[in-house]
Amino acid sequence: MNSKLKEIEQLPILVYLIKWIVISMAAGALVGSASAILLLSLEWATNTREANLWLIALLPLAGLAIGLMYHYLGSSVVKGNNYLLEEVHSSKHIIPFKMAPLIYIGTVITHLFGGSAGREGTAVQMGGAIADQFSKWFKFHPRDHKIMVMVGISSGFASVFGTPLAGAVFALEVITIGRVKYDAILPCFMSAVFANMACHLWNVSHTHYAIGAIPELSLSSIAVIVPASILFGIAAMIFSRMIPFWSKLASKYIKYPPLRPFAGGILIALSVYALGTTKYIGLGVPTIVESFTVQQEWYDFMLKIILTTFTIGVGFKGGEVTPLFFIGATLGSALSAIAPLPTGLLAGIGFVAVFAGATNTPIACTLMGIELFGAESAVYIAIGCVVAYLFSGHTGIYSSQIIENPKHPVFIKRKGHRLSDK
Repeated sequence: MNSKLKEIEQLPILVYLIKWIVISMAAGALVGSASAILLLSLEWATNTREANLWLIALLPLAGLAIGLMYHYLGSSVVKGNNYLLEEVHSSKHIIPFKMAPLIYIGTVITHLFGGSAGREGTAVQMGGAIADQFSKWFKFHPRDHKIMVMVGISSGFASVFGTPLAGAVFALEVITIGRVKYDAILPCFMSAVFANMACHLWNVSHTHYAIGAIPELSLSSIAVIVPASILFGIAAMIFSRMIPFWSKLASKYIKYPPLRPFAGGILIALSVYALGTTKYIGLGVPTIVESFTVQQEWYDFMLKIILTTFTIGVGFKGGEVTPLFFIGATLGSALSAIAPLPTGLLAGIGFVAVFAGATNTPIACTLMGIELFGAESAVYIAIGCVVAYLFSGHTGIYSSQIIENPKHPVFIKRKGHRLSDK
């Protein structure tokens, strides 16, 4: 009888299911709550800054504070999201819990004083640090430790954007280019759902976007979407390359790390003064929303690329994804001046396509587009994400991604290499 029971596959799978539902529920509740606190804090920081624009003049001192904090307290976690990816590739250490408060404080300070950054990186790092504490408490096998890091990624992403499907697939897809890690599919999906539910229990609302009218798919509309998506992919490539460019430039001329965000803060504050607007700093959500109904200027996306990559490159903290939404939405909106498709549709495609190109996650971004904009836009969104993914080349904002399947056979020699490898 016992031997027959052992042959029934469903029994160990049932135990596996119960185990990960319980763990995912607990981890998701904690990470979702952390994301809620982050979202409320960033809302406060943004409102406070916009009501007191003189705070931007203090950005250099804010940068110095962040630089000193990470130099003396956070040297082991300064790699941020790349550190999480490295732990999934080769499990070595439990993610230090201090990553969560450090990135939270650094991000809120960055937004309060006028840096241009996002929130995804913060939520993902907080999620990874919180979820991986379960590995320490329960002395998990290295295999489960890797899964817990992915649980943190999925729950952080899902709860900060209100997109559980995209959050789950993002964690499965972002680790390795060209391969989805199905071994963590159940924990990632369950934790994403629970984290999103927990965030909503805090009465935190997510931004809603409306594409508007969606024309019937035709050869002529595809003929417009494909070249537009090539531009979205190139914009993602530029963004990905400029962060290390600014980082190397700052390292070359300023040897003491805490002074890099200090000097960078001076330049950002002067730039905001020269531009005469705060449109290009912070999250930029009002401009993203406006892009769906009002045609944006052709240079908006490039100014956001410059300010965001510079902000992150010199050492300020925050994510890259919301700025990528800004870049894609404004570029798509601007293209509606010459492309015969509705402004809202082009803005929506750009919104997720630039993100897909910069993170090399076309499936997750397609799901995000469907969750945010509705299933009617699914084919348009999918074409945009896949084409942008291809044309962003072998670049990305996560340099620790490993290339499992190159984007074209001509690059087969890059198989097994990281994006950061030359």
